[in-house]
Amino acid sequence: MSADLNTVGLVGRLTRDPELRYTAAGEAVCALRLAVSTRTRADEAWEDRPNFFDVSVWGKGGEAAAEHLTKGRRIGVAGRLAWREWTTDDGSRREAVQIVASSVQYLDAPKKDAPEPTPVGAANGKGTAGGDDIPF
Repeated sequence: MSADLNTVGLVGRLTRDPELRYTAAGEAVCALRLAVSTRTRADEAWEDRPNFFDVSVWGKGGEAAAEHLTKGRRIGVAGRLAWREWTTDDGSRREAVQIVASSVQYLDAPKKDAPEPTPVGAANGKGTAGGDDIPF
Protein backbone atom coordinates (compact mmCIF):
# COMPACT_ATOMS: atom_id res chain seq x y z
CA MET A 1 0.00 0.00 0.00
CA SER A 2 1.33 3.45 -0.86
CA ALA A 3 1.54 6.22 1.71
CA ASP A 4 -0.94 9.09 1.56
CA LEU A 5 0.18 12.69 1.39
CA ASN A 6 -1.49 15.62 3.14
CA THR A 7 0.56 18.78 2.70
CA VAL A 8 -0.26 22.35 1.75
CA GLY A 9 1.72 25.53 1.22
CA LEU A 10 0.16 28.97 0.79
CA VAL A 11 1.27 32.59 0.55
CA GLY A 12 -1.27 35.31 1.21
CA ARG A 13 -2.40 38.15 3.46
CA LEU A 14 -4.14 38.06 6.82
CA THR A 15 -7.75 39.26 6.62
CA ARG A 16 -7.95 39.99 10.36
CA ASP A 17 -5.74 40.13 13.42
CA PRO A 18 -4.74 36.74 14.89
CA GLU A 19 -6.94 35.31 17.65
CA LEU A 20 -5.01 33.53 20.41
CA ARG A 21 -6.67 31.17 22.88
CA TYR A 22 -5.58 28.32 25.11
CA THR A 23 -6.97 24.79 25.37
CA ALA A 24 -8.12 23.36 28.71
CA ALA A 25 -4.70 21.69 28.89
CA GLY A 26 -2.99 25.09 28.54
CA GLU A 27 -1.74 24.69 24.95
CA ALA A 28 -1.77 27.84 22.81
CA VAL A 29 -3.64 27.86 19.51
CA CYS A 30 -3.80 30.88 17.24
CA ALA A 31 -6.51 31.27 14.58
CA LEU A 32 -5.56 33.07 11.35
CA ARG A 33 -7.66 33.88 8.30
CA LEU A 34 -5.62 33.97 5.09
CA ALA A 35 -6.64 35.44 1.73
CA VAL A 36 -4.87 33.93 -1.28
CA SER A 37 -5.58 35.32 -4.74
CA THR A 38 -5.98 33.17 -7.82
CA ARG A 39 -5.49 34.90 -11.16
CA THR A 40 -8.05 33.91 -13.78
CA ARG A 41 -8.85 35.18 -17.23
CA ALA A 42 -12.27 36.80 -17.59
CA ASP A 43 -12.98 37.58 -21.25
CA GLU A 44 -9.98 39.62 -22.40
CA ALA A 45 -8.79 40.75 -18.96
CA TRP A 46 -7.08 39.04 -16.04
CA GLU A 47 -8.87 39.05 -12.73
CA ASP A 48 -7.65 38.24 -9.20
CA ARG A 49 -10.17 36.19 -7.23
CA PRO A 50 -9.60 35.72 -3.51
CA ASN A 51 -9.78 32.37 -1.73
CA PHE A 52 -10.07 32.38 2.07
CA PHE A 53 -8.51 29.80 4.39
CA ASP A 54 -8.71 29.23 8.14
CA VAL A 55 -5.33 28.41 9.65
CA SER A 56 -4.50 27.08 13.15
CA VAL A 57 -1.02 27.60 14.56
CA TRP A 58 -0.27 25.65 17.75
CA GLY A 59 2.19 26.11 20.61
CA LYS A 60 4.97 28.70 20.60
CA GLY A 61 4.41 29.39 16.92
CA GLY A 62 0.83 30.39 17.72
CA GLU A 63 1.93 32.68 20.53
CA ALA A 64 4.53 34.32 18.26
CA ALA A 65 1.96 34.77 15.47
CA ALA A 66 -0.50 36.42 17.87
CA GLU A 67 2.19 38.74 19.20
CA HIS A 68 3.76 39.83 15.90
CA LEU A 69 1.21 39.49 13.11
CA THR A 70 -1.58 41.90 12.23
CA LYS A 71 -4.29 42.21 9.62
CA GLY A 72 -2.81 42.80 6.15
CA ARG A 73 0.57 41.13 6.82
CA ARG A 74 1.84 38.83 4.06
CA ILE A 75 2.79 35.37 5.32
CA GLY A 76 3.69 31.94 4.04
CA VAL A 77 2.12 28.90 5.67
CA ALA A 78 3.15 25.25 5.39
CA GLY A 79 1.08 22.53 6.98
CA ARG A 80 -1.67 19.97 6.46
CA LEU A 81 -5.41 19.98 5.82
CA ALA A 82 -7.72 18.92 8.66
CA TRP A 83 -11.44 18.18 8.56
CA ARG A 84 -13.60 19.42 11.46
CA GLU A 85 -17.17 18.58 12.37
CA TRP A 86 -19.24 20.09 15.18
CA THR A 87 -22.78 20.74 16.31
CA THR A 88 -23.90 24.30 17.00
CA ASP A 89 -25.94 25.37 20.02
CA ASP A 90 -29.11 25.21 17.91
CA GLY A 91 -28.37 21.59 16.91
CA SER A 92 -27.14 22.29 13.36
CA ARG A 93 -24.27 20.16 12.12
CA ARG A 94 -21.32 22.05 10.63
CA GLU A 95 -18.23 20.94 8.73
CA ALA A 96 -15.09 22.77 7.65
CA VAL A 97 -11.63 22.17 6.26
CA GLN A 98 -8.82 24.11 7.86
CA ILE A 99 -5.06 24.25 7.63
CA VAL A 100 -3.02 23.13 10.62
CA ALA A 101 0.27 25.01 10.22
CA SER A 102 3.61 23.36 10.83
CA SER A 103 5.38 26.66 10.11
CA VAL A 104 4.62 30.30 9.41
CA GLN A 105 6.99 32.65 7.61
CA TYR A 106 6.61 36.44 7.91
CA LEU A 107 7.13 37.78 4.38
CA ASP A 108 6.84 41.54 4.77
CA ALA A 109 7.92 44.16 7.26
CA PRO A 110 5.97 44.70 10.46
CA LYS A 111 4.36 48.01 11.35
CA LYS A 112 6.76 50.93 11.65
CA ASP A 113 8.90 50.96 14.82
CA ALA A 114 8.13 47.29 15.65
CA PRO A 115 11.03 44.80 15.62
CA GLU A 116 10.74 41.95 13.10
CA PRO A 117 10.59 38.63 14.97
CA THR A 118 12.35 35.47 13.95
CA PRO A 119 9.73 33.13 12.40
CA VAL A 120 8.87 30.21 14.62
CA GLY A 121 8.05 26.70 13.35
CA ALA A 122 4.70 25.88 14.93
CA ALA A 123 5.32 22.16 15.17
CA ASN A 124 8.62 22.20 17.02
CA GLY A 125 9.40 25.75 18.12
CA LYS A 126 12.52 26.11 15.95
CA GLY A 127 13.21 29.08 13.74
CA THR A 128 12.84 27.99 10.11
CA ALA A 129 10.18 26.51 7.86
CA GLY A 130 11.25 22.93 8.48
CA GLY A 131 12.29 23.60 12.04
CA ASP A 132 16.01 23.13 11.35
CA ASP A 133 18.74 25.63 10.65
CA ILE A 134 19.29 25.96 6.91
CA PRO A 135 22.88 24.94 6.16
CA PHE A 136 23.46 27.53 3.40
